[in-house]
Amino acid sequence: MRVLLVFLLIVLNFPVCAQDAIEGSQSPKRANPFAALPDPNEPVTYTNPVIPGFYSDPSVCRVGEDYYLVTSTFEYFPGVPVFHSKDLVNWEQIGHCIHRREQLPHGINIFAATLRHHKGTFYMITTNVANGGNFYVTASNPAGPWSDPIYVDVPGIDPDLFFDDDGKAYVISSPFILYEIDLATGKLLTEGRKVWNGTGGRYAEGPHLYKKDGFYYLMGAEGGTEEAHSETIARSHSVWGPYTDNPANPILAHANAAGQGNPIQGVGHADMINAHDGSRWMVFHGYRNIADVSGGVHHILGRETCLAPVDWPKNGWPVVNGNGTVNVNMTVPTLPLKPFSKKSGKVEFDTPKLGLEWNYIQLPEESNYQLDAAKGVLHLKGSDGVIGDHGSPTFVGRRLQHLHFTATTLMEFDPKKENEEAGMILLNNGSHFDLLVHRKNGKRLLVVKLQFGSTTYTSEAIELKPGPVQLRVTGERTSFTFSYAQENGVFKDVETVDAKFLGSEVVGWFTGVYVGLYATGNGKKSKEHATYDWFEYEGH
Repeated sequence: MRVLLVFLLIVLNFPVCAQDAIEGSQSPKRANPFAALPDPNEPVTYTNPVIPGFYSDPSVCRVGEDYYLVTSTFEYFPGVPVFHSKDLVNWEQIGHCIHRREQLPHGINIFAATLRHHKGTFYMITTNVANGGNFYVTASNPAGPWSDPIYVDVPGIDPDLFFDDDGKAYVISSPFILYEIDLATGKLLTEGRKVWNGTGGRYAEGPHLYKKDGFYYLMGAEGGTEEAHSETIARSHSVWGPYTDNPANPILAHANAAGQGNPIQGVGHADMINAHDGSRWMVFHGYRNIADVSGGVHHILGRETCLAPVDWPKNGWPVVNGNGTVNVNMTVPTLPLKPFSKKSGKVEFDTPKLGLEWNYIQLPEESNYQLDAAKGVLHLKGSDGVIGDHGSPTFVGRRLQHLHFTATTLMEFDPKKENEEAGMILLNNGSHFDLLVHRKNGKRLLVVKLQFGSTTYTSEAIELKPGPVQLRVTGERTSFTFSYAQENGVFKDVETVDAKFLGSEVVGWFTGVYVGLYATGNGKKSKEHATYDWFEYEGH
């Protein structure tokens, strides 16, 4: 018995005091972490991902009974979307943390962000890899406005802010180097100290610090952001370490027998939250694999925000969904569900600003965009740049969020120069599939252009009749079909292509596919503008 007791004390690293200081928590009641897994025959309570589409690296905080979440955005502007929820399942976007060009005037490449709330102020800390490094912005209202950046001179990426009970604040970034920080100025108050090496997985990143039962818990993602992605955790009596690994690491992973064949893969980069009813939850990202006819797999929607319950017994370690894996259809108890009213997927361009779902590539050249709310149209004028160039081409789009979707627009465009093109586009990391109108040899033509890497394909041109043209892209899980319609409204297919050629496995990087509107002068600034009467996105 004595041997067993000593073993348990060592494994649990038994605390000298008992408190629960995870943000927004109050000594919650906990369920048995070793209880049986949910019955798969029980009714589905929610579906993962809870925020579909390219919303990666989620971070969450709570204020009372309200929950707020941010994700990474890389080269897209506005950056770092802010979501609100009452139940952790249903989310509605309410703003962006990077919403003014003055915040990051020299270029944008936003990696993972952390969102925290402390003494009435929201903090979002992240890395701008393009210029400036690590910084944070603040707001009293998470919907904005957000402040100018306060830069923090720490190495690495994916910084986290931690507020201790004694009033001290700390910043830690992906090499797991910890500093005390002055929040008012961003000045570091101590030398940095390496407090953890992770468990040996490659590309350790996304650290988050929590405090519970007198322990400091340090959680991070390891294994890279592909199939080996996972979440691990360690703890210490001191914020400065040393940190002891959880003997049951990883606490979240699908690169094992239990996760093999799961439609969601690459799970990791997580954050945890105490709900107002005492339950505990983890948000994280994962991607939905698509099997193609050749037997391979790919994903096109990017890494999407998912949700799982967490059991965390007093003095113990967190256990995610019973066995460290998650499902698409979850059958677990949730907070009382409070869904938001469903918004129409049709945009009439009759408002002063585009909706929060729309993004540009980098900071837009504003003269190339004119939203005429009185007439209900959007005018785009092609810049001299094209997709894949440095800078900001004339593009505005929204994330694909469904494997089965239809995106349609009505465009009027009668170019006079052969270099001018405009239409609809699918885009991921510089590779793009375009349904474009241009002029050649005096004829107004419609073509499909496919560009991935150094490979370019152009379909046979179709001569258009005078007047507007409807452009449509349809996704059917493994393929995209481009079609058009004119006078009679009957759509005719132009080209069908394998979706995998815009998948992350082919184009690389960390983003997902966007669908949007595009105009270019192909090396010269356009004199003519393309006019879009409406845009409609339907996922099913």
